[in-house]
Formats: sequence, structure tokens, C-alpha cells
Amino acid sequence: MKNQGILTGADGEERPARILIVGGGFAGATAARHLERRLPKAEIRLLSSENYLTYNPLLAEVVGASVLPGHVVAPLRQMFRRTRVHQVDVTAIDTAERRVAYRGLGPGSFRYDHLLIACGSRASLELVPGMAEHALPLKSVGDALHLRNRIVARLEEAELEPDPEMRRWLTTFVIIGGGFSGVEVAGEISDFVAASRRWYRHLDAPVRVIIVHGGAHLMPELPVKLGRFTERKLTRRAGVEVLLNTRGTRVDARGIELGGGTRLDAGTIVSTVGTGSNPLIDRIPAEKLRGRLRTAPDLSVPGVSGLWAVGDCAAIPNGGDDGPPCPPTAQFALRQGPQAAANIARSFRGQPTRLFAYRPKGLMSAIGHNRAVARVFGLNLSGFIPWLLWRGFYLLYIPTMARKVRLFLEWNWAMFFPPDIAHLRFVRTGGAADRPANPDSSGDAAP
Repeated sequence: MKNQGILTGADGEERPARILIVGGGFAGATAARHLERRLPKAEIRLLSSENYLTYNPLLAEVVGASVLPGHVVAPLRQMFRRTRVHQVDVTAIDTAERRVAYRGLGPGSFRYDHLLIACGSRASLELVPGMAEHALPLKSVGDALHLRNRIVARLEEAELEPDPEMRRWLTTFVIIGGGFSGVEVAGEISDFVAASRRWYRHLDAPVRVIIVHGGAHLMPELPVKLGRFTERKLTRRAGVEVLLNTRGTRVDARGIELGGGTRLDAGTIVSTVGTGSNPLIDRIPAEKLRGRLRTAPDLSVPGVSGLWAVGDCAAIPNGGDDGPPCPPTAQFALRQGPQAAANIARSFRGQPTRLFAYRPKGLMSAIGHNRAVARVFGLNLSGFIPWLLWRGFYLLYIPTMARKVRLFLEWNWAMFFPPDIAHLRFVRTGGAADRPANPDSSGDAAP
């Protein structure tokens, strides 16, 4: 009975073990699914501020209208059989009393025997002065939809605007950061605008998409050769401008100031750099590493009984105590969740836990125009084949056959038909409509 998730209390009575998971991302969701199989009699609850899992690597495709927003999320309740999902905000964790406080319609709390922290990270817009006020992050479905609306609104405004200088400002898009997210969103914006231009027949202003990257080559996670290839493809095929070894020093309502005193005036600034720790992590009495919970190699948090951590919020040594911290990527989170579930189950049986060790199979990034770059099993690939591999990888991890089919059909539809250029205003009847702000004002110029 014990290895099924049943505990015996001090009074000799048996009860289901209480396992709480905070966070419904890749790591938390996969951990819950594996816990259901390994501990079929345990009481498993998943607490998340959203009731769905977001496939963050596909957010750039939402920006470019390559897929619908509903295709990059999966309702958590549809992924589990026994796990109870609660859409609440976790407000406090008492590791001494083993209690988690939350706020839903009202305040409440849950007791636990084991707690798995998988709350991820948040976007940090404090790296560059003015970025928090004037730049758009890309961390959530809401961010992707807002950015897509911004692009469409800028095209609408530019076709109507009589001043050539103002038209150029409206049709200039700057992306801060040349990593995976920056490259992907730049490619999607470029493709989206190029495919949409024919519907804006009176728009004669050149559309500029510019990547500002502080490194010597794009996507430093990949070999230099692939970074150089990405730069060539983006500049020659997609028309994206790339500024390397360049850092932004200040962002304002008119654009971005660069090192050396130069300046780029742009109607849209997108930030794909900087991640900050989840505020919840700061309140847990355990050792941190750059805002992440430091764990033992088996994913447990040293010095705190019953506490485990996975995903972006955890600094997990890969392969042992001396191993480097795992990168905060979906590929690692998808392996950490099942490993945490296995170790929690082993702790119930009194068996030794196992360390986490994973060697990534490869890295891939789409760069627009049905092309991608990849490093798979030590081989550098580029072009159409890695693009198919990139899509196949994410299609594999989309839950349920129905959602796989929907995404597959949507991808094929987008290959042969123009993108949707509808500007979706989320305004209730009787509410105030969004209006473009004066770019010379101090506020965000987003409609």
C-alpha cells in the first residue's frame, strides 16, 4: 500500500499522500502525469494561475499569424485523469508547517507531504532603462496577441499617415536580443508583413525589422557557423537587419538609443532578453542561484524536507553535484518533470533517489520562409529539412490527437494562404475602444 501513495498517520490510520505541484508548465504538467501512474492512490493537486499549458516556443508563430492562439495552449484539465487542477495564485509557502496559501475567489490553503515547485520564471524588463515602459515582452499568449495587434495597427496607421517620416517610424520594428526568441519573432514579423503588404496598396514606406544583439553572432546557443548562416538567411531572404556587438542603452517612446550614441527611431520595440525570478521563489527559505532554487542532483531542495523543484525556477546540476546548471529550456523541463515524479515515488518506497542527467539531442530554431537551423546529434543542419524536424518535434509533444491534427492542419493552411490581418480588439460592448497613443508622449505608444 505504501508504494501506491498511502501514508500511515501517528494514530495508525491510513490516508492518501498529499502532493502539491505549483506551476502548470512543461515540467509541472509532465510531473503530474507521471505521478498519476506511479502513485495511483495519492492525492495530487496542481496549482496554476492559468488553467492551460503554454507552448512558449510557438508564441512567435502566433505573432506572425502562422497558428491560432488556441493551438499553442493545452487545457490542463484535459491532460490528467486524477490530478485536481486549481486556477489560483499561490501567495505563500510555509515549509515548516508544510502548507501552501493561495488566493482564488477568496484566500485558502492546502497541506502537503511533498511539494514540487515548477512555477517557471518571469520576463525581466529592467535590463535597459525605459524598456519596462516602452518595450513589448514575449512571454505569454497575451503578449503574442498584443504584439500581433500592434503590427497590424502599425500597418493600418502607416497607410493613412501622410507624413513620410511618421510612416517610416510606424513601419520600423526593433527586436532586442538575437537568441532563439529574437530570431524567431523577427522572422515571423518579416514574413507576416511581406505577405500582408498586398492588402495595404497605398503603403509606400519601407518596412524595417531590426535585431539588436550584443553578441558577435546570432543564437549563441548554437555553433558560430549556424549563427552566421542564420544571419545570412535573415538578411538576404527575409530582409531583416542585424546589428551585432550592439547593445541598447535606453528605450523611450520614440525608439532606442544604442551604444556609441547612435539611435534607432521605431514605432515598436520588442524585448526578448532578460528573465527574472518568480517572486514566490524569493520567499522560500532555501539557497538560490541567480534567482533560481538550488537543488540537489535528484531535484530535491537541500535542507527542506519534502520540497522539490524543476523547470526554469530551479538551478539543477546536470549529471551530479559538479555538473553545470541545466539551461531553462523546454527540452530539459520535459525530462525533469518525469524524473521528479520518479524520485518522489521512490521516496515513498524507501528507495534511493536517482540524479538527473540529460544530454540534449539537439537545438532547433525557425528563421522564417519555411527554414530553420538546427544542431542534431552533433550535426549542423539548415534549410527546409530542419524546419520539418522543428515542427515535428513540437507536434510530437502537443497533447491529444485532436490538438495534433488541428495544429498540423493549421500549419499546412498557413503555407498556402495569406495570413489573417484582422486587428482583434478586446473591448466589451459599451467599453472604451483602444486608441493609438501619441508617440511623443511618455506612455506606451501601443494601440
